[in-house]
Amino acid sequence: MIDMDKWARMAAQHIHLRRDQAPGRLAGKVVLITGAAQGFGKGIAQELYQEGAHILIADLNLPLAEQAAGELGERAQAVQVDVSKEDSVARMVAACVERFQGLDLLISNAGVLRAGSLEEMELADFEFVTSVNYTAFFLCAKYAAPIMKAQFNEDPGWTGDLIQINSKSGLAGSNRNFAYAGGKFGGIGLVQSFAMELAPYGIKVNAICPGNYYDGPLWSDPEKGLFVQYLRAGKVPGARTMEEVRQFYLGKSLIKRGCLPRDVARAVLYAVEQEYETGQAIPVTGGQVMLK
Repeated sequence: MIDMDKWARMAAQHIHLRRDQAPGRLAGKVVLITGAAQGFGKGIAQELYQEGAHILIADLNLPLAEQAAGELGERAQAVQVDVSKEDSVARMVAACVERFQGLDLLISNAGVLRAGSLEEMELADFEFVTSVNYTAFFLCAKYAAPIMKAQFNEDPGWTGDLIQINSKSGLAGSNRNFAYAGGKFGGIGLVQSFAMELAPYGIKVNAICPGNYYDGPLWSDPEKGLFVQYLRAGKVPGARTMEEVRQFYLGKSLIKRGCLPRDVARAVLYAVEQEYETGQAIPVTGGQVMLK
């Protein structure tokens, strides 16, 4: 297992040496984003890079992650990670410190979905979804926390953030999508609990709960996407085509469009810049889900 004490000491030693290299609201900040080779993660990375951040794109698909990092520029780098494996997550965090000498914001974005009824869902599929959507956030927090604590101990004026990209399904149940919704509900419990534990170290912990990103592969992939999964599962009564499923979901938002990466990135920036907010689940759903 990786010696995290070594990397924590390195981060603490370099906290005063890092320099802003680009203007923006995150100038000089080191940001690690899991699942950032495509979809929401890639879009968030693009938005935050434009705000001056140094970005580590972490993804199971290394070639795609390297391509995404290359598209961003010299302040971005890629690393391979399997977020369901403890040693892989530890190596990811160590790679971030090695490359950028620290870590200011970790965004746990990687996610998977397997839809189906109670009769259809296999235990292996349920456990797979849970390992990526729930357990992985625990692993990310576990290995990011020592780095962030060391930076705070070296400089009590430093602040950091852990953000889970959750879902509207973490705020309201989802028919025949219980593995996903259950993991996301659990993620908000982790957010609240980690916020209590890490606040004394200048670390805020929040969740962003986006609505549906219809243009991303999670929904639109013709073989594994949610449109085709929901069509097969009969989740939308009477729907006979993927387009009918799409129109059904477009109709749920008051703003009549899907959530976009820039919408989520703006919520991330809010969570980072708001000094008096932690342990929250911030909805970005176009009014589809409202807090009670």
